Formats: sequence, structure tokens, C-alpha cells
Amino acid sequence: GIFVLGLPYALLHSGYSGLFLIILAAMFCCYTGKILIACLYEENEDGQLIRVRDTYEDIANACCKNLFPRLGGILVNVTQVMELIMTCVLYLVCSGNLLSHSFPYIPVTEKTWSVLAFVTLLPCVFIKTLNIVSKLSLLCSLVHFVIIFIVMSYCLTQIHLWSWTRFRLSIEFEDFLVSVGVIIFSYTSQIFLPTLEGNMKNPTEFSCMLNWTHFFACLFKTSFALTAFLTWGEETKEVITDNLPSSLQTLVNLCLVAKALLSYPLPFFAVTEILHNCISCSNHSDYRAYLFIVVLRGFVLLFTLLMAMFIPHFALLMGLTGSVTGAAMTFLLPSLFHLKLKWEKLVFLEKCAAIFVFIVGFLCSLAGIVCSIKRLIEAFGARKSD
Repeated sequence: GIFVLGLPYALLHSGYSGLFLIILAAMFCCYTGKILIACLYEENEDGQLIRVRDTYEDIANACCKNLFPRLGGILVNVTQVMELIMTCVLYLVCSGNLLSHSFPYIPVTEKTWSVLAFVTLLPCVFIKTLNIVSKLSLLCSLVHFVIIFIVMSYCLTQIHLWSWTRFRLSIEFEDFLVSVGVIIFSYTSQIFLPTLEGNMKNPTEFSCMLNWTHFFACLFKTSFALTAFLTWGEETKEVITDNLPSSLQTLVNLCLVAKALLSYPLPFFAVTEILHNCISCSNHSDYRAYLFIVVLRGFVLLFTLLMAMFIPHFALLMGLTGSVTGAAMTFLLPSLFHLKLKWEKLVFLEKCAAIFVFIVGFLCSLAGIVCSIKRLIEAFGARKSD
């Protein structure tokens, strides 16, 4: 997604270790995706694997059933809702920012551009099936490839300027943590994996599919980040498209706006489905049930706009939330659930691998939280002094 465009900036602050992190993150995310799906299955009397759970929530409830049967599901749902809403808000913020930079001669504020982007998203309220969302996601992927093609094509025209001396040998710890966050969040997809695996024609091929997708994602991200960083070096900006010449920048920014708006329906649909399943009543008529979900979606859509417009220092708040929810959903919970549900059937090395991933995820999350809170305090302090 949009996080991929920040990978060259991550390399700027992580040096050669950034290349290793891109590979390591792909391996870790692929592993936690597999063990998460393994938690959906149990062996029957004949030793055959049977799918007994359908969602991330079901896995969490199974882990907590002896103490608080629904506590695990509630925690997972709260974490998912936080991450998905923040993702929706990010797309609105990005749209407003990109449009304001694309048309600086129009006397319109960034918040007004965000409102205009919000208006184009109003039809999302009436989406009924995941089929429509999947088609929009396909268009989003096509736009993404256009953006990457433009950036990499330009970088290849500047190959005569490339130099490996651009990589830093010394790094700042806090900047390094930012790089870790950008790289990890460019791979996160665990929220959608149970649904994806459940809708596959041949679920037995899920593991193979996950291996190949993470391999190609790693290869693509490494190539993209490396070519872009070698082109601009120390001048690499947070979003790499800002480094492009003005003749290309407007075109790419508009493509990014299209990508952000096409990306919005997937997390929006997912978060409204979670909320609807949590608070809906089954005795409603079809008409009242449809009216309820339309109102719920309208509320969520408006809520994301209000957050995008009025929360100060949103990028830092997003980093804090991501350090909690992203690391939890990607590393902590999959490894913890796997240990809880499969402990007796795991060999020693499998137990060590899950524990290691849990510890690494916990340390990354803790470091990200501390760094984000520190920068939030500094930002609020600077605001008061002004």
C-alpha cells in the first residue's frame, strides 16, 4: 500500500540494516500468517485437520474460553477496529494532503480537500457485498503498479548517479525505530487472512500462496526501495514521490489520490462488518437491518472525516496506535494463540520460534510506543510554546 512509498525513506535512516529488515519482516509476517491459520484447525479422531473456527475472534475466544469465554474476541475486535479506523483516516489525510500539493494555485485548504475526498467516498455506505470491494481493490492494485512503474522508470534514467556510498554506516536509534515501523506495516495483512483462506477454492494451497506472495513482495519492495534511495540518497523524502520533478509529481500525486480512495472501501467495509456483528439484533426485519447498517456506515464514514480534520499531530498518534495494534495483530497475538492452542503438538523448535517472534514483536511494539509518546510530548510542547 501507501507504506511502500516510504520504504526508501526507511533505508535512509536504517542503512544496510534496512535491506536486512525488509527480508526479515517478510519472513516473520509469512510465518505468523501460517500459524494464525493453523489455529483455525483441529485434528479429528482420524487425524484429519478440520476447520473449527472462522475468524480471528473465534481463535481469541478459544484461547480464553476457560477464564473469560468472550474476552479474547472483544480484545481482538477492539484492536481490529482501532487499526482499521486509523487506516481509513490515513487515506483521507493523504488525499487532502496530495490534492493540496497537486493544485497549490487553488485557494483551498487541505481540510477542504479532505472534505471533497470524503464526498467521493459517500457511495461506500451502500456497498452490500465484498465482491464490489474486491473489484475496487483490483483497480487500486493497478493504480499502484502505475505509480511504481513511473517512479522506477525515472530512477533507472538516473542510474549514472547511483552510489553505494549513500548508505549510512551509523544510524540514530529513534530514526531506526521509525524505519522498522514503516517496513513492518508495509507487510501487515493478518486481519484479512482467515477470511481469505476461508474463501479459497483449495485452502490446502494457502501456505504455498503465502510463501510466494511474501517472496515476490520482498523482492519487489527491496528493488523499489533500493533503486529510489540510490537515486536521491540523503535528499530522499518521507514519501518518495515528493522527490520527482514537478512534471511527474502532479501526475503521480493524482494517481496516489485515486489509490487512497480506492483503498478506503476495504478497511471501511471490514470495520463496519465487525461493528455490525457486535451490536446488531437478529430479530430486525430485512428493511430495518439494511437501514441500520447504512446508518452505522454513515456514522463511521463521518467519524473518520472528523478525526482526519480535528486531531492534532495525527501522524504521531497514528504511529502510537500502529505500534500497539499493528505489532499486536501481526506478531504478538498469532504467536501467543499458536502457543496456547497447539502447545502439546508443537516440537521444541516450533515453540522456540513462536516465543522468539513474540519477544521480537513485543520489543518492537514497546520501543515504538516509547518513541511515539516522546515525539507526541515534544510536538505538544512546541505547540504550547507557539
